[in-house]
Amino acid sequence: MEIKKYAAIDIGSNAIRLLISNIITRKGEETQFKKASLVRVPIRLGADTFVTGKISLENKKRMIDALNAFKLLMNVYDVEKYRACATSAMREATNGLEIIEDIYKETGVQIELIDGKTEAEIIFSTDLTEVIKDDFSYLYVDVGGGSTEFTVFSNGKVVNSKSFKLGTVRLLNKKESSKDQLKLIERWIKENTKGLKRLSLIGSGGNINKIHKMSGRAHGKSLSYIYLYAHYKFLKQMSFEERVTELSLNPDRADVIIPASKIYLNAMKWSGATKIYVPKIGLADGIIKTLHQKQ
Repeated sequence: MEIKKYAAIDIGSNAIRLLISNIITRKGEETQFKKASLVRVPIRLGADTFVTGKISLENKKRMIDALNAFKLLMNVYDVEKYRACATSAMREATNGLEIIEDIYKETGVQIELIDGKTEAEIIFSTDLTEVIKDDFSYLYVDVGGGSTEFTVFSNGKVVNSKSFKLGTVRLLNKKESSKDQLKLIERWIKENTKGLKRLSLIGSGGNINKIHKMSGRAHGKSLSYIYLYAHYKFLKQMSFEERVTELSLNPDRADVIIPASKIYLNAMKWSGATKIYVPKIGLADGIIKTLHQKQ
């Protein structure tokens, strides 16, 4: 048996995450990926980029502190390899490349800017076999702070995939462009799911994971459109303070969970899906898998 430790740093629009995993390999057996540690820091880069167009000095300092702390944790866990990826907020910031250079000088962490297509490909490298069945069709929806990735699967194969500049932080900031993006998404979903029977959604992202956890359903059990709609209405009628105090949601989750729910509901409505599966996978999990595949 061989055990290796790899780490993934996911620099998103709503938060920055460090995932450290044990990769366990045994001859003749399937490789196991066991989470050793997951740290999430609520640095909302999207609140900078999607409003002012650039990352603030304050958030740059917070990122440097976070990544220095991540490096110490990786040392403690004896991590062999890691990969740091940044998505839409860093990608669209006018000073994004400058920030990346400054962070490298201060921390030694090399950040890789990835586009929506690459982000989707990394996420798909995770194991979806527990959900996907060859004789069914699926619309995979990954909702982030700055972008949402959509992929249509049918007969076990990818039919089409597209990334849109629509995310929870953008919607919170009421960007006018979000309305245009929603129209484009509606058209794309309807065109790419037309005629597909027995279609379900597969949802990924911190918000849908939280909603599934709050439902009390067992891992692998789907949520219905009716349940998700009722839960959305329930959350929406509560104030931000009530969602924090009564539902024990983190402050940086208590606001974005509303627009995230709306994106998943729209995707279900436009595709005709009546249920959504939540396999609890994301970019960080995909990064770990890609590191293992490249060894």
